[in-house]
Amino acid sequence: MQKPQIIEDDPLLDTREMAELLGVKPETLENWRTTKRYALPYIKVGRCVRYRKSDGQKFLDARTVAA
Repeated sequence: MQKPQIIEDDPLLDTREMAELLGVKPETLENWRTTKRYALPYIKVGRCVRYRKSDGQKFLDARTVAA
């Protein structure tokens, strides 16, 4: 079994911090998780939900529209 790669400079953000990064409300992220509206990866251990900061940036990059 392969161990997941841990990147020291890729912090884990809670729902509030990720919502702030994306410019949405925390409730919006909770809704996306429940409905699977967007494929924004998250880590869940018990009730604790965390997001990799790099995944948030990738999410934004994928939705950037060039003018």
